[in-house]
Amino acid sequence: MLTLKNDYLTVQINALGAELTSVKDNQSYLEYMWQADKAYWGRHAPFLFPIVGRLQDNQYRVNGTTYQMTQHGFARDRQFTVAAQTDTTVTLTLAVDDQSRTKYPFDFELAITYTLRDHELAVVATVTNQGTQEMPFSFGAHPGFNLPLGDANLDFTDYNVRVAPKQVYQRVPLVGPYSDTQHSVPLDLTKPLVLDHDLFDHDAQVLTLDNRETTVMISTPKNDHGVALTVAAPYLGIWSPYPKQAPFVCLEPWWGLADDVQATGDLDTKVAIHHLAAGQRFDASYQITYF
Repeated sequence: MLTLKNDYLTVQINALGAELTSVKDNQSYLEYMWQADKAYWGRHAPFLFPIVGRLQDNQYRVNGTTYQMTQHGFARDRQFTVAAQTDTTVTLTLAVDDQSRTKYPFDFELAITYTLRDHELAVVATVTNQGTQEMPFSFGAHPGFNLPLGDANLDFTDYNVRVAPKQVYQRVPLVGPYSDTQHSVPLDLTKPLVLDHDLFDHDAQVLTLDNRETTVMISTPKNDHGVALTVAAPYLGIWSPYPKQAPFVCLEPWWGLADDVQATGDLDTKVAIHHLAAGQRFDASYQITYF
C-alpha cells in the first residue's frame, strides 16, 4: 500500500488498479473513503478504462473483430507500476501488454497521478496513444464516500448533494445498465438534492456537465464534515447500490457513458467515445476536498 501524508490527511493507494483506498483526518482519524464491504460493494474508488459502464452483451467490435469486455473495463483489476513518489505525490502507470491486447487491441499507457495539498487530493489521469492508429476509449473515476461522516447517529438521509453552478441539469436516464441519451430529462439542482436510497432505484443519477467546471458537495446541516469534488467533465454520476441500504455514495466524473440503448456494437461509434490520434495524449483531472 502506498501512503501520502501531510499535516491534515493521510492517504492510502493500492497499486492494484491505482485505487484510492483510504483518506483519514490526522486529528480525528475520521475515514472518508468507503471501505469496500463486499456485502454492499467491494471496491473503494476504481478507475474505469477503456470503457465506462456496460457494453451490450459485454462485447464490442473493432475493424470487424469482436472483443469481450466486462463493465467499466480492465484497468481497475490490473497491477500498476509506481513511476514516481514523494511524501505528497505519486504517479502510477499501466501499459499495453499481451493480456490487455486480448481485450483491447490498442497500444496505450494510462498514468494516474495523486497530489495531496492541505485538505485536497488532486487526481490527474493521462491516456497516451503509443500506437500508429487512432485509439477509441473512455475514462472515468468512481470514488465512494462513507455516510454518515463523523457522527454514527446520523443517517444517509441526513445528507444532501449541492451542485455549483446551481441550475437545472440534463440527466441521462439508464434503461437497465444502458444509457438512453435520446430521452434526457431535467433535474433541478438549484436547491440541494436530499439523499435517499430510492433516488437510485434506476441506477445512477447521470448529470450532463458539458465540460464546464462543476463542484458537487456532499454534506449535512447537522455537522461540519463532508466532501466536495470539482471537475470539468462531460458527465458525472451519483450512485449508491439499490435496493441495498448502503452507507456510502459515489461521485463519479466520467469522460464516457455506458452503451446507448441503440448501440451498434462498433467501438468507433460508441456513445460519448473519445478518439485519440497516434502519439497524442488525453488528460482528465479532478480534485476532492475533505472537510
